[in-house]
Formats: sequence, structure tokens, C-alpha cells
Amino acid sequence: MGAACGAIAAALLAACTVAPPQIAAGDEDDRTIWPAPPDLPRFAHEATLRSAADIFVDSEDARLERLMTGRRIAAEAAFDKPTAVAARGGRIYVTDTVKRYVVVFDVPRRKVFQFGIRAPGRLAKPVAIALDAKQNVYVADATLRRVYVYDTLGLFQRTIGDPADLERPTGVAVSPGGDRIYVIDRSTNESDRHRVLAYAADGRRLSEIGTRGAGPGQFNVPVQGAVAPDGTLYVLDAGNFRVQAFDRDGLFLRAFGTVGDAPGQFARPRGIAVGADGIVYVSDGAFGNVQAFDPAGTLLIALGASGKTDRPGRYALPIGVGVDETGRIYVVDQYFNKVEVIRRLTEAEGETLRSRSPPRASRAGSSKASPGP
Repeated sequence: MGAACGAIAAALLAACTVAPPQIAAGDEDDRTIWPAPPDLPRFAHEATLRSAADIFVDSEDARLERLMTGRRIAAEAAFDKPTAVAARGGRIYVTDTVKRYVVVFDVPRRKVFQFGIRAPGRLAKPVAIALDAKQNVYVADATLRRVYVYDTLGLFQRTIGDPADLERPTGVAVSPGGDRIYVIDRSTNESDRHRVLAYAADGRRLSEIGTRGAGPGQFNVPVQGAVAPDGTLYVLDAGNFRVQAFDRDGLFLRAFGTVGDAPGQFARPRGIAVGADGIVYVSDGAFGNVQAFDPAGTLLIALGASGKTDRPGRYALPIGVGVDETGRIYVVDQYFNKVEVIRRLTEAEGETLRSRSPPRASRAGSSKASPGP
């Protein structure tokens, strides 16, 4: 990142640098940078989102406006059960399966609004969300068994998929150009139709990927998907405790991950996202963290840790994960009812944080954080 901050940094931090976290010696719960010193920090907790108050940047003009108009900043929670997240252009979209809509944190405009409330775009159980390069919004609804498409401000455009074909869609992934929409159909435990359906932009069904099983290209409880900038489709095959990669035509490329509690393994994988650099992020509800892998499946780092107390970087039930064009990572925690923002640091910022952190023997060793609880 350059010296100038983008809209998200300005609104979430009201500054161009990350304030060094206060790390008390011996208090592991206060860790909000990853990896921890003496390794060079590469990521830092930036913000926690729950309400409109979390994206409001106070200023003298804003205070004067509130004094004159009596306007108040809404502090009530924007969601009841956040599930999935996607972000682009300063807008952070969060699905809520209890309130049955999509919540939008519009950082540049300092507003929070909702859509999916009115027909014909009314939602029943929005469980997954994806964006294309034009910031069209694709929402998979598990109850209505369709994907609903909206523009960037939430105006309904069309639906994709047929309830006669989709048994229980739990994920949606979209190519950057919006010409391929992949719907992950988790189906039921009794069904053999655990698969991915590919559609064209106009809703035409193009192909079906996978059958139920444990072999290459097969699925057992696929839950989420994401498309990399090069068009590679990554599918989180939760029942097989792995991530599978396919080309844009659905041909199997590779897989990584096994069941276990060692770094790079999975216990309860819930969400997946791919950054502009091809890094694959997988959230795990059992480990309470997000693991980052290179495209080949090599573990790079684990972000966050399991915790019983709601603190930055502590998760009890991480489920959705997203990455925006700036490299910021968004983590949905259903238990703590929050969305956390993690920012990638420049090398200079990392060096500053490392120099200001007290040395601790427990921080020595590999920068690959263990995913286990």
C-alpha cells in the first residue's frame, strides 16, 4: 500500500498507519498482529464491525452537524446472525440468515443499509455471497434454492438456477467478468447430488461438476467456493476436509488439506475466499482461525485464534471469510456476532510493530501459526 490511504482505511482507522497494538507481556489474548514478534508482522487487526457507529469517522464538522440536526449514530447491531461476507470498493456485504437480508457497510458514504427485503428480490435464507468485477452482488438462498443477483446498491436484477435442479445451495462463486456463476449444492446427507453447477451470465446451465465421493473431483458436503483472478475455481469440500481446484471448464486440477489439528489440516472448515494475489483463505470453526495457503496448498500463516472472550483476533465460531481488492480480509464470527477486518501490512509497518513489541520467549519459532485450538 502507498502512503495515501484508501476509503476503507480512512473510514475504519481515520489514519494512514496502523496504531501499534498494546501487547501486555504474557497476555496471549491481546495478540492482534500476525505473525507475532520476533517474526516480522505481516497482518494486523484493523476494525470490528457490528453497527453503523463502527464506520463513522468523527470530526468537528460531523459533531457540529449532529448538534444542529439532532442526528445520532445508530449503535444497535446491524445483524443477528451474520453468515457470509464479500467486499469491494469500500462496501462490505454481509448476509444475515435470521433477518433474511444483506447488510451493507458503505464505508465511503458512512452508511449502513439493507437489501433483499422486498419482492421480487426478497430473500428467505441468504447463506452465501459473491461479487464480480463490476460489483454485482450474487446471493445464494438455501431455502428458495436460487441465486439472486443485485447491483452494487442492492437493486434486484434477476435470478439464476432452478429449484428443480438445486437441492440445497450453500455457496456461490463468480468469475471476475461475471460470465461464470458456480453454485455449490451441498444437498442433503442422504443425497448423492453433492456437486457444483455452472451457469452463464444469462442463467443458462452450462455444466455439472462432481459427484458424491472422496476421489479427485468428487465431493462430500461441499459448502463454499471462490474464483481466483486466473479463473481457477476453489471448492471447500468440507466432508472430505480439503480444498479442490478446478479450471473454468470444471476439470480437476489439484486438492490440498486433510483432517487433523496440525498446520494445514482442517477440522471444521466453513468458509473460503481467494485474494487478488491468488492466496486462498479458509476459516475453520473448530480451530477458531483463518488459514492462508498459496495456490499450490502450502500453508503460509494462520490468522486469529480460538477464544471464549470476545477480543480482536479471537473467534468462537468463524464461518464466512472474504477478501477485497486491497487485500483486506473479512472474518465473520457468528458466536460473537461480528465481522473483523484484518489488514495486510507493509514491511515498514511490520518492522515498526516488531520494534515496539516487548520480547517474549513464547513468540520465538516459526511464523506459521498452529491452527489447532
